[in-house]
Amino acid sequence: MKFDLIRGDLHVLRTILRQIRMSYNNAFILRTQSVCDQARRYLEGLLLNQGRGNCNRFAKKVRNSSGSSMQHFITNSPWDERDVIDQIQKDVTRLIGDSTEGSIHIDETGFPKQGNHSVGTQRQYCGRLGKVENCQVGVVLGYASKFNRILIDGQLYLPEKWAKDNKLRNECKVPKDIRFKTKAQIGFEMVLRARKNGVPFGWIGMDCFYGEQPQLRNMLDAEELIFIADIPQDTRVWLSKPMTGVPERKGKRGRIPTREKVLDEEPGPIEVRKIKDLIDAEKWVRVPVRDTERKELKLDIACLRVYPVENQMPGKELWLIIRKEVGEDVIKYQFSNAPIDTDLSQLARMSCSRYWIERAIEDAKGIGALADYEARSWRSWHHHIAMALLAMLAVLMMQLELGRKAELMTLQDVKDILEVILPKREIGEREILEIIKAKHKARLSARESHHRRSIAMAE
Repeated sequence: MKFDLIRGDLHVLRTILRQIRMSYNNAFILRTQSVCDQARRYLEGLLLNQGRGNCNRFAKKVRNSSGSSMQHFITNSPWDERDVIDQIQKDVTRLIGDSTEGSIHIDETGFPKQGNHSVGTQRQYCGRLGKVENCQVGVVLGYASKFNRILIDGQLYLPEKWAKDNKLRNECKVPKDIRFKTKAQIGFEMVLRARKNGVPFGWIGMDCFYGEQPQLRNMLDAEELIFIADIPQDTRVWLSKPMTGVPERKGKRGRIPTREKVLDEEPGPIEVRKIKDLIDAEKWVRVPVRDTERKELKLDIACLRVYPVENQMPGKELWLIIRKEVGEDVIKYQFSNAPIDTDLSQLARMSCSRYWIERAIEDAKGIGALADYEARSWRSWHHHIAMALLAMLAVLMMQLELGRKAELMTLQDVKDILEVILPKREIGEREILEIIKAKHKARLSARESHHRRSIAMAE
């Protein structure tokens, strides 16, 4: 285990915070005033937050700050969150960008709410709770490259009821140019913005909610963007392209058919969950994907070309990927428009990459206080999200820098260190180094133990 950190190395974290402040100053310099200091304090409040947070709790952790000043910065100050997010995407590209193995992922996350006064709140599915509940929903875009992951964009989903209700819009100051868009439309537009900002990626990942929507898949395909999309197990496909045509009219009565359809004599489509039992044993391949903290992740995977059902007609030919992790019983199904000559190991890596967006959302909520806000208006919600993404960029930069001397450095380790060196605390730098070193020893020991156990089981 490499662990060469000394007390002086911890000061690089303050240096990175200064770099962030200087790099993003232009976003917080307005026509008549500068809110750079307020941005710095809010950023530190996010990084120092523990448990549920809000502006008042952030202020208690940050020197020379107040809850009212932070609330004004988030709610009323007219800085543009798009300037911040665009710069974040450029910085992520510089830090971990990879045009071949990098991937973008569309997902969403719910924010449970007690009342109905926060913008976009209604009873809708909340992934955080796993059920329909009163909440806001944000569509997010994540970026993953090797073992690094981070959220790079986020936008509030405004339900159709809200979009059409002028009273609700006015109360939460929804801009006039904001119109109803589906979550898939929001996700698609975020992908195009990231591409415009030069974010490099080899493919786009989606969960079932997005993956089962043919329109989104087709829009991405039309942009020549490769996707890997989770799909429900009852999704229907044809194993070979059926003949289509305009059927002849039967008899002399009724309208003359004009609409093309699958001809009656052609076989019907089949659910993907039934296909797994039709695949020959030799078509299943075991592929190592990546090392995890506990073991090497391996997949049993089968890939075949199919035609998905789209409006009762065969869609464009795609890959159907059927996979399960070795040692697990859950079987997953995915579509991909990757080229027909794509290597099986590449499809396997693509297949497992959605794991990173889930981790990125957990990171942002647990470390960057993504879900900790009291924001009722459209502007305040998006301001907070942009600052939370900036906080996670800062932590990623710190992890990469400290990781040069401590290879097991995690994002949570960085947060633990920040909680010592930013405010005045009883624990000192020497003590936190010993704590982090002990955590790394335990982490390495657990990893080696799991690997030995896996090898023993394999034998």
